[in-house]
Amino acid sequence: MTMKKYLLALMLIGFAFYALAQQSKGDFQVGIFGGASSPLNKYKNIVDTKMGYHGGIFMDKYFSGNRLGLGIDARYIYNRVAKNESVAFLNGMISTHYASKKRFEDFVFSLGPTYRFTDNRFHVEAYLRGGVMLQSFPEFVTTLTYKDTRGVTSVDVLKTVNDASNKANSWAALAGLRFNYMFTPQFGAYVHVDYVQALGSKFGSKESRFTTEEFKADAENPITATTEVIHHGNHYFLDAKTVEYTVHQTLNAGVGLKYAFGKGQWEAVPSRPLKYDEVKPVIQNKDLQIVVKDKQTQLALSGVTVSIVGEGIEERSITDANGQANKVVAIKPGNYEVIGEKNGIKTPILYLSAEDFQGSAGTILREIYHDDPRFTLIGETFDCDLQRNLPNISTVLTNTETKMNVSQISDAEGKFIYQLEQNSDYSVVANQQGRYSQTEFVSTKGLDRSQTLYVTLKLGVCELKNDAEFVLKNIFYDFDKSDIRPDAALVLDNVVAILKQNPTLKIELSSHTDSRGNDDYNLKLSQRRADAAVKYIVSKGISASRVVAKGYGEKRLLNRCGNGVQCSEQEHQINRRTEIKILEYH
Repeated sequence: MTMKKYLLALMLIGFAFYALAQQSKGDFQVGIFGGASSPLNKYKNIVDTKMGYHGGIFMDKYFSGNRLGLGIDARYIYNRVAKNESVAFLNGMISTHYASKKRFEDFVFSLGPTYRFTDNRFHVEAYLRGGVMLQSFPEFVTTLTYKDTRGVTSVDVLKTVNDASNKANSWAALAGLRFNYMFTPQFGAYVHVDYVQALGSKFGSKESRFTTEEFKADAENPITATTEVIHHGNHYFLDAKTVEYTVHQTLNAGVGLKYAFGKGQWEAVPSRPLKYDEVKPVIQNKDLQIVVKDKQTQLALSGVTVSIVGEGIEERSITDANGQANKVVAIKPGNYEVIGEKNGIKTPILYLSAEDFQGSAGTILREIYHDDPRFTLIGETFDCDLQRNLPNISTVLTNTETKMNVSQISDAEGKFIYQLEQNSDYSVVANQQGRYSQTEFVSTKGLDRSQTLYVTLKLGVCELKNDAEFVLKNIFYDFDKSDIRPDAALVLDNVVAILKQNPTLKIELSSHTDSRGNDDYNLKLSQRRADAAVKYIVSKGISASRVVAKGYGEKRLLNRCGNGVQCSEQEHQINRRTEIKILEYH
């Protein structure tokens, strides 16, 4: 895997954790820093590495409670190495040639947890990170040149052995402390101390350590008696070669500035009042009242199941018409999770901590928001004759475009509730043996979800009994035609369902016109329309002996609008109707 892939993987992991963290309550802070970098142990001694400097940026996202968080650190570390001067002696010299800059130069990218302890304006943060280090090494060779009886000889007594690019990558670890002082709830300064180390000898298939080769042996085997050369405290000879390795190890100290987004940090750690006015916040048992609202309309939402869990409590209740769940009385301070659910859709989790129990108010009031993009149909089944709600009536909701349907039984108060998709048309009927209901139509087309949540409907349910008559709503014909339109078919499908559910039922299906036009023509037109409706019903599997078609034309007007009488279109519409009469039912 290439270095770019490692960095990309680290970035994706970081973004994923931060996306998850954004769903929780807690501070998000960003800081910059700079300071000194001191090499340690073999990393310091192998080529006399000097103190350098470092600088970078960090980000932390804290979770609920502002104690534990997740952080990212990106930094640059620079340490130069001591320059080896040329040294001449009796029969030769030692000289050093540098093929690159005389420094270690490193970029570190890491990710890991952060823990914070707070005392008013003073914060202490401990952090642990893991990630990758992009390293650049110094490259040089120290050559011993001497003259003896054999002539002039040159030997590379010390040299670096690195990748041809003089670069290497490594896994890295970072651990440290920040000591913060907050000037305002958002802005603060800090000092930090941390330790950085490269890990392992391999990164992929390449060596990731800094490596040197050096010729030296004990003082009993010199090249000549005159080569008493001390370089970094060592005598150089030709009979032994030593390979040395080291990984990056630095102790870093610096200062920085940081900015915290949001106000959770300052709320969780209130400012200390003046000494003589100091009042400690009161933490005591409180009542908890949860209110649920529809996110898009801000309306109170009933029928939401609210769960409160924590500190040995597991309470569940359903919100009332005001969106209120049952109040939980005198719960002790601690950590709690509150969530609501309705129609399979949950609200975001509300987190409460001990800090929420501070103050003198006796009740903690919190609102949570439910976000369901659908509309809510609230219907009532009522008795056609008694004009009062009927309980326990089976209802069916059908999407007129997809033909998908769902059913529900009205409750003890005769109410039923369905969820309606946006920009859709529906039909609603009752489906109860011994009962008949109109086919009602409901549409969400043209409705704005940000302004409308509820759609209401009253569904009339009539008792089937001999000689009873019902007007079929929503059956329309094109002008001067008797063809069954798709919207009329939906109404007739309901009649088919009633006939199938009540096998002893026989009906007369009649068609009526208004008084306009020729009387004889109206009579024939109404008969054709009644015949067409009955033919449709029979095509759905109903015996023709159970349905009688009758056209009455304008013989049974329901109002004064007879021949020659001036009436409005609405008045004429009353007379244009389709009716059902119960001929036999037992």
